[in-house]
Amino acid sequence: MEAALASGDLESLSMRQLAARLGVSHSALYRWVQGREGVIDLISETLIDRIVPADAPTPGNWRAWLGRLAWAAHDEFLATPGYATRISRPHRHTRGFFKMRDAVIAAFRAGGADSESAEQSWYVFGTVLVTWLGAQEQRLLGDAPLRFDLFLDSLLRGLPVREAPEYGTRPSGFGE
Repeated sequence: MEAALASGDLESLSMRQLAARLGVSHSALYRWVQGREGVIDLISETLIDRIVPADAPTPGNWRAWLGRLAWAAHDEFLATPGYATRISRPHRHTRGFFKMRDAVIAAFRAGGADSESAEQSWYVFGTVLVTWLGAQEQRLLGDAPLRFDLFLDSLLRGLPVREAPEYGTRPSGFGE
């Protein structure tokens, strides 16, 4: 997987290029993976293993734990050109996705969220994190310097989700 990770832009990675980089024939590579999507799945598994902290989140460290996960995602995803952009779009999820999902939900549970709030918090955290990283990779966020630290602080201060009727519900007559 290191050869695939170091191949340059993930979007333009071909099986032929990867085989040449590995010093194997094109057909030999297909004995190991079924195709380009299989390579990308293996890349995803490798990156998820790198970013999910080995220790479990606790009531005393759950926000810091999520911060470490987010910074690791930032560093790993952006070090693999094309990856953040790819995962910021709808796609099929690998086993690693569920490992990360379960770990993040456990962090919100450690922070005191009930099961439903923890899952809703995962949706917000996961969606916003990968969307930010995809936009950062594509330089879609404007001219100001991109401050992941400020983004992450704002995100984590707003989580876990909670009921907020003063601005979180649909006004009557709107969209009905």
